[in-house]
Amino acid sequence: MPASERQTTRPASEATTLSERAALLVEQDILAGHLAPGSRLGIVDLVQRYEIGATPLREGLSRLMSRGLIVGIGQRGFRVADISREDLVDITCMRTAVEVEAIRLAIVHGDDAWEAGIVSALHQMRRHIERTGDQFREGAEDFDRLHKGFHTALLAACGSKRLLAAHSDLYDQAYRYRRVMMRSFDSGKKFVRAHQLLADRIIARDVQGSQAMLTAHLRSTMDFVYPSGSES
Repeated sequence: MPASERQTTRPASEATTLSERAALLVEQDILAGHLAPGSRLGIVDLVQRYEIGATPLREGLSRLMSRGLIVGIGQRGFRVADISREDLVDITCMRTAVEVEAIRLAIVHGDDAWEAGIVSALHQMRRHIERTGDQFREGAEDFDRLHKGFHTALLAACGSKRLLAAHSDLYDQAYRYRRVMMRSFDSGKKFVRAHQLLADRIIARDVQGSQAMLTAHLRSTMDFVYPSGSES
């Protein structure tokens, strides 16, 4: 499919260079599962796939290496990062460390506009689920954008660009695992309720309670994808 017909996690029009555009396009296909974990990323094939030159493609792939979505294979090029229990444990631990501190800062510094942003993000996600029904379970890109928007809204008042950037990267790295989790939900209402309870606790300015609930919430992906006793 020509690059011009593709959607990206961020609009390609926002890319300021060809290498950034290449990174956005490859990232989308990795997160959506179109480029399978462990698959080799041949430059010639990618040039044809995205209609972008070899040099900016290599630069774009190098960007994704720093985000953990791609790994280098010596002088032989690149491949999509594998998925594993160990990797998800690492992502979850890092995301918890980042977001537990970010939510503390957000509660301390957040104002009425921050609270309104949380309520708005939750409402948009709820309305999307009501309109689309069970489709939200498939990890559709439009749904996941709203889901990420909700979690970003929770942390938006933390005052740290680096914490927010780390949250964004780790959220995206967990996306491939979260698609598996989403297929396990049997009720959109249950999904919304879990996020409503989290939002209510945070808006109530309960720092310790919010941190504990957020930690359990982030851990839920691990529990769904790799239940206790799983060897995978």
